[in-house]
Amino acid sequence: MIVKNFIVPIDFSEESYKGLELAILFSKYTHVNIQMVHVLRKSSDLSPASVDVEAEQAEITFKKIVEKHTPRLGNNSNLRYISKKGKIYQEVVNQAQSYKDSVITASTHGLSGFEEFFIGSNAYKIILATDRPVITIRKGKCPEDIKKIVLPIDTGEDTRQKVPFTTELAQLLGAEVHIIAVNSNKDDKAINKLRAYSTQVAGYMVGKVSYATEELFGENISDLIVNYAKAVKADLISIMTEQSPGISLILGNTAHQVINKAEIPVLSITPRELKITGGSFKTFGD
Repeated sequence: MIVKNFIVPIDFSEESYKGLELAILFSKYTHVNIQMVHVLRKSSDLSPASVDVEAEQAEITFKKIVEKHTPRLGNNSNLRYISKKGKIYQEVVNQAQSYKDSVITASTHGLSGFEEFFIGSNAYKIILATDRPVITIRKGKCPEDIKKIVLPIDTGEDTRQKVPFTTELAQLLGAEVHIIAVNSNKDDKAINKLRAYSTQVAGYMVGKVSYATEELFGENISDLIVNYAKAVKADLISIMTEQSPGISLILGNTAHQVINKAEIPVLSITPRELKITGGSFKTFGD
């Protein structure tokens, strides 16, 4: 796995620690650098003395977290922390961008300012503000391991751009990938295109990871994805998030619904063209 830096937003609520649990999970398989990020409240909302107290308390709490969880890390992984000032989602994204490669792992629920952008219609702020992969987890238990990944494929040109990273992730974790071709349109042209994409994705994974394929049709795409994940007892769903013309599956609304409905972590990837050396696999175009 190329990405070794994990950024974890923390507001010291029990829910926010689930993002940390996800990052620790990856340390079982490879060396990772985990950096927890806490954003202090605006100084305009507090007295100068209160700001200092909050910063000191954050430092104390972080040291306790590091002491507690460092023994759980594998592969000589590191656990660090930083407190910042500013808008929460911007500071989290800025911290992720400070590394050449990084992944953000975050709970979709928390306290104070985290609810401002994680819950409800603002759930995309942190995801859409970065080009880095983001793994979110809702209320519920963090999986002990990730051994089944659901990978929805639609007829949109961008849909395959999540395939290389998801495959690499599956290789690291020893996970099986479930390639599900999903669409609400059953006309022959759409079906043929969908099957061509699914076949191409499966071909890319040959010799790399174990995989299964399935075709699903229905009016509510997010329900198809989430229900399938439940049926096969998957541990992660990999989706695209950016709204782009021509994408029929992972538009903002569908991705939002998947993130909000799924009881397992969701990997969100922002579309960007990737160069794949060798073979005929394409991440864009027909």
